[in-house]
Amino acid sequence: MPSFLKDLTPFYGTGEKNAEGKTLEQFLEDYDPYKYRTPCCTTDTVVFSYNGQPVSEDTVFKVLLVKRKNHPSIGFWALPGGFINLEENLEDTARRELEEETGVKGLAVEQFACYGDWNRDPRARVITTAYMALTEESQVKIQAGDDAADAAWCTIHADETSRKETKEYSEVTYALKAENREKEISLCAVVKKTERKGLIREKKYTVSDGGGIAVDHAAVIVQAYLLLKKRIRETGLL
Repeated sequence: MPSFLKDLTPFYGTGEKNAEGKTLEQFLEDYDPYKYRTPCCTTDTVVFSYNGQPVSEDTVFKVLLVKRKNHPSIGFWALPGGFINLEENLEDTARRELEEETGVKGLAVEQFACYGDWNRDPRARVITTAYMALTEESQVKIQAGDDAADAAWCTIHADETSRKETKEYSEVTYALKAENREKEISLCAVVKKTERKGLIREKKYTVSDGGGIAVDHAAVIVQAYLLLKKRIRETGLL
């Protein structure tokens, strides 16, 4: 089939033919991108807000959640996100989905994780790239749209409830609470963080109990929250 890209200049390498005697153009003509079953790609964004006061270790943050109005996880609260378009950079997907589902736009977003367990979505093999953002709550106006039945700022806390240390691993369990009294939202999830010790710190966040939060989004939130708190402790900067 024809090349996915119009400009092949960056991909010629040394310009030689391959073992089958094909040029890059000939190789691409015969290439079948559907030979292997491939996963779908999405983005999800953790948007934190603060109340305008100087940010410190004592700052109480809120997270922006949307209520799913379709399967899967219908009726559960989730992070704003969705599928990428074929010719769209990941950070652009994150911003687009955020605007489509909540009306929030113009925020800087930072990629911080990838969640790709094979059984995380019943529709297909879905791998999501996680982003985080931070804003003053009064500077944005949220409005549910697209696949969201509702959108809300929820006050969050992620408290450590247990810790187990071995020579090779540390295992920490967190209770994630997300609340919005006005909308009568009260969510409580349990997330476990497992980390290998040493120079290569294999790290994984898993959901033990979603508590009304869709899929593995509780784990994504906890990972982003701990990262934000760590930066505040280390730098004291917003």
